[in-house]
Amino acid sequence: MDEFSFIRSIRPDSYKQSTLIRGIDDDAAVFRPMQEDVVTAVDTMVEGVHFSKETMSPADVGYRALAANLSDLAAMGSRPAFYLVSLVVPDHWSEKELDELYRGMNQLAEAYQMDLIGGDTVSGQDLCVSVTVVGYVGQSLARYRSASKPGDLVFVTGTLGDSRAGLQCIFDEREETEDVRYLVNRHRRPSPRVTFAEMLRSCERIALNDVSDGIANEANEIAEASDVDVIIRQERIPYSGAIQALYPDQYLEWGLSGGEDFELLGTVSEEEWSFVEKAANDSGLKVTVIGKVEERKKDHPYVYIQKEDKRNILEKTGYTHMKRG
Repeated sequence: MDEFSFIRSIRPDSYKQSTLIRGIDDDAAVFRPMQEDVVTAVDTMVEGVHFSKETMSPADVGYRALAANLSDLAAMGSRPAFYLVSLVVPDHWSEKELDELYRGMNQLAEAYQMDLIGGDTVSGQDLCVSVTVVGYVGQSLARYRSASKPGDLVFVTGTLGDSRAGLQCIFDEREETEDVRYLVNRHRRPSPRVTFAEMLRSCERIALNDVSDGIANEANEIAEASDVDVIIRQERIPYSGAIQALYPDQYLEWGLSGGEDFELLGTVSEEEWSFVEKAANDSGLKVTVIGKVEERKKDHPYVYIQKEDKRNILEKTGYTHMKRG
């Protein structure tokens, strides 16, 4: 299929967003925001680095590529609106597989009424999927990592380490059980916490960061941006029963630095914690307080992992996107 035929094959029949003036019809898309701030993010998945045909179907690749971006929008408190897709396509990916990749993206996009408004396609050695997303948030209501203050509670949504465990289940070729299915699905089809984040509009001040690399990394990013110390209580970190049953020796490490869970790590004042609990209840999501924010005690902000009365510095470790493997 040539490029123009491919573009025709993925062009939507209609627009979902009322702010969209022109989508995939000209050299660029045109949209007209209505008294809201625009939030945008881009994420790239590379075959052999982030996925392979042995670990994911083409539809899973598409779904996960968009989910990673929606998780970034969620961390900013933004409502998804549009996405653009740029592909580097190798010879070993067929037209049918590319159709499936877009089908996977469209499954998630439909859930948030997102419009595909453009992109690019070129040939290359490995499949690269680069997705750019655009969303809206109320004026001056975007959430930033720099919003943490001493005394804040540290919380996280869902459970941690599941995606890494799901990938290991695939590598280990484990017999399919309910626990295995759960973990593999958490790896292949993560759930960006968009609805939960949107429901936090009542919070006057809240810091959010999406768990793409592991909370060891994300907590350090919040600490550095806010110039505070973050204390995480090891015994409070939430894990699924599946990961504890299947990987009893690894789940503690994977919960801290396994990466790609696409949950949300956040901090909020004790006074506004009730808003977070309500948002979690209304969106059917588990949320857990795992620590507290304190004033910086040294010449540099640190994250500490605390077990009983002992604290150790939690280094900025996690999933490495620049490593090929």
